[in-house]
Amino acid sequence: MNDITRPENPDSRCGFVAIVGRPNVGKSTLLNHILGQKLSITSRKPQTTRHQVLGIKTVDSVQAIYVDTPGMHEEEPRAINRYMNKAATSALIDVDVVVFVVDQLAWTTADEMVLEKLSRLTCPVILAVNKVDKLEKRESLLPHLDMLSKKREFTEIIPLSALKETNLEPLEEAVGRYLPESIHFYPDDQITDRSERFLASEIVREKITRQLGAELPYSVAVEVEEFKREGKTLHISALILVEREGQKKIIIGDKGERMRRIGQEARTDMERLFDSKIMLRLWVKVKRGWADNDRALKSLGMNDL
Repeated sequence: MNDITRPENPDSRCGFVAIVGRPNVGKSTLLNHILGQKLSITSRKPQTTRHQVLGIKTVDSVQAIYVDTPGMHEEEPRAINRYMNKAATSALIDVDVVVFVVDQLAWTTADEMVLEKLSRLTCPVILAVNKVDKLEKRESLLPHLDMLSKKREFTEIIPLSALKETNLEPLEEAVGRYLPESIHFYPDDQITDRSERFLASEIVREKITRQLGAELPYSVAVEVEEFKREGKTLHISALILVEREGQKKIIIGDKGERMRRIGQEARTDMERLFDSKIMLRLWVKVKRGWADNDRALKSLGMNDL
């Protein structure tokens, strides 16, 4: 054990940091760029993130354990929406710092709903105003920040661009200042609590989401059935679940072309992440009503709450 993880070291800091916000404000992109490695899947489609994913970053004596959460929904008519809201809300329990992410000059009723959930917290809440690189008129930012500062007493307000990695250092420094003195909970070289099998399934789901855009609703899940190393090759078999036969045809595409493209892109990311040659096999299966059924969600591993 090194010095910074010993309890007698008063300079060691460690704690949990929840990244919250409404869907599609850039929470997963922010986590990935803080870590310097792709961990949470991203797409332009809202509600891509479904699970809490821990991203662990240790720099010298400070270990920040970031919790990337699904976007909070105003309505939750389906079981999967209720699951994602529960995942996002439960991330706020016993965290040491919250990073509330909003989208440049936008402020919506969904942002207001997230703010209401944060009103019960006593821990520091840092407001991260994301995507400021896309502002056409930079002078419009100051009055907007002034308006936001009146919403609640934020510990700090930091304009940034997760994608361009602008102002991430001030955010990380602010987080570090508010973490409690503590031993480190994880080895200094660990970056997540999730298994490689989980990360593989999320990579496949990201490629489907990016390929299909608006063509397919959120009724897609990926279940890894085989994850086995043989020599220098990693063999991965994944089952893609959809709710209707028509959705299956969309994913497969004309003569299987779309399915091949999804597989190629997923394999490229997996080889980079796992530093191995990947043999990837994908199948599509219709499982009607899984996104509306709590029992079906639990069978897909969405029972960790």
